[in-house]
Amino acid sequence: MANEKNSKKVKENPQVAARKEKLAALLTAGVNPYPNNFKPEQTLAQITKSYGQEADADKLGEVLVKCAGRVMLHRHFGKLTFATLMDESGRLQVAVQRDEIGADLYRDVFRKVEVGDWLGVEGSLFLTKTGELTIRVNKFQILAKSVRPLPEKFHGLEDVETRYRQRYVDLIVNPDVREIFRTRSKIIRLIREFMENRGYLEVETPMMHPIPGGAVAQPFVTHHNALDRDLYLRIAPELYLKRLIVGGFERVFEINRNFRNEGLSTRHNPEFTMMEFYQAFADYKDLMDMTEALITHLVGEIHNGDLLVEHQGRKIDFSSPWQRLTIAESLVKFGGADAAQITNRAYLLAFAQEKGVKVDKDWDDGVLLLELFENLVEEDLIQPTFIIDYPVSVSPLSRRSDSNPEITERFELFIGGWEIANAFSELNDPEDQAGRFKKQVESKDAGDLEAMHFDEDYIQALEYGMPPTAGEGIGIDRLVMLLTDSGAIRDVLLFPQLRSVAKV
Repeated sequence: MANEKNSKKVKENPQVAARKEKLAALLTAGVNPYPNNFKPEQTLAQITKSYGQEADADKLGEVLVKCAGRVMLHRHFGKLTFATLMDESGRLQVAVQRDEIGADLYRDVFRKVEVGDWLGVEGSLFLTKTGELTIRVNKFQILAKSVRPLPEKFHGLEDVETRYRQRYVDLIVNPDVREIFRTRSKIIRLIREFMENRGYLEVETPMMHPIPGGAVAQPFVTHHNALDRDLYLRIAPELYLKRLIVGGFERVFEINRNFRNEGLSTRHNPEFTMMEFYQAFADYKDLMDMTEALITHLVGEIHNGDLLVEHQGRKIDFSSPWQRLTIAESLVKFGGADAAQITNRAYLLAFAQEKGVKVDKDWDDGVLLLELFENLVEEDLIQPTFIIDYPVSVSPLSRRSDSNPEITERFELFIGGWEIANAFSELNDPEDQAGRFKKQVESKDAGDLEAMHFDEDYIQALEYGMPPTAGEGIGIDRLVMLLTDSGAIRDVLLFPQLRSVAKV
C-alpha cells in the first residue's frame, strides 16, 4: 500500500516548493501574506505622468506617494534593492534600503519578496543617476504572495495553448494582449454609442429557448429540472428581436452571446458575441449604408483616422464606397466562372467538377451557387465587399425580391476573407414564413441537424402584423480580430473554448 501511495504522489516544482517555504517563514514571523487593508492613493501611471518630467529633482523628495503593484523585476545590491512594480496602468521603479526600513524587516520580510508578489509601498520620489523616476520606500506591505513563478523574463509565455489555458498569466506577462482586450472593450462601447445616437433601444432577450431559431445551426441542448423540459442555448436572438418589432419598438439592438454546437477553428468558437439589430421601415440597402458607416467609424476611431489597415500582412482599405456583387457576379470575378453560362445548371455542375468542389446533383440551384461561392470566392474577398441577393432556398427568413421572386433582399459582408455580417429585408408574410419553416422541417427530418424548427408562436406574432423591417447580425469577435491584427478568434476571447488536454 505504501508503494501505491508513493506512486500517486506528484513531485512538486522545486521553485514552487521554495516559495512555499518563504510563505511559511512569513507566517511564522507573524506576517499576513494576504491582507486587505492597503488602499493605494495613486496609480503608477498617475505618478509617472505627474512627476516623470519634473525639472527640479530636489522638489521630488517632498512628494509622498502611496501605490501598489505586482513585482515584475528585482535586483539586490546588498543593503539596497531595486524593484519594478506593475499595475493595470503601467510600471514604476521602487528602491528599498535596509537602513530606511530597518535591518530586521529588510532581512526577515522584504528579502522574501519575489517576482510575482503584490506589494504596497509608501515613500518619496527621486531620480536615479540614469534619470529614472523612482520611489524611495519608507513603508511597504506584502499584499499577495505568489507561490508560482512567472515565465522567464526573456522567453515569456510563448506556448500558444498555455497562453489560452492560463490567460491570467498571459495577461500578466504580455502587455500587447491586455491592449487587445482594452481595444475590444472600446469597440463595443463605440458600437453602443453609434446605435444609441441613431435612436436604437438596447434590449436583452432570452439565452435559453424552447425552440432554437434565427439561424441555420446546430444548438446546444440543456434541461430545466423544474419544468421537466429540454431547452436550447440560443443560436441567435433574431426571432425574439423581431417579436419586439411586432410589439411596437421600431429600432432595437442587442450585443450578447450566441451558442452553436460546431467545431473549433481560427474563426469559430462555440460561444461568440454578436450584435443583432432591427429597424422598421428600412430595407437591406439601408442597412448596407449603415453598416459601411458604422465600421468605417470604428476603424477611424481605433486607428486614429487611418482607413488603410494592415491585417495579417494584408492591406485592407475601408474607404467608401465598398463594392457590391451578387453571388453570380462574384463567381465570375473571383472564381473564374463564365458570365454567359452562370445561370445554366449543367454548366455549374461541370464547373464544380472542374474546380474540385464536391456538390450533390440533387441540390437546387441556390444551394449549388452558395457552395461554389463558399469554396471558390469567400477567402478572396479581402477588401470590404457586400455579397447581395441570395437565393430563397438558402435564406429561410429573408424577404423575396419584388423584381425576382427566386432571390431575397439579403446581403453578407466579407472583409479579410471572413463573413462579418449577415442582413436582409425581413420576411413579414406569415404564410410565406410558415411555408419556409415547413421546408426546413422537411430538411431536418431528412437528416439536416442544422435546419430550423417550426416556430408556431413566431408565426402567430407575424399574424399580428410586423411592419416592413430590415435586420442584421454583426460578428463582434471577427470585427475585433480585423481591427487588432489578430489571426485567430482565440486571440480576442479572454477564455476561449479549448480541446481537452490528453491525460497521461
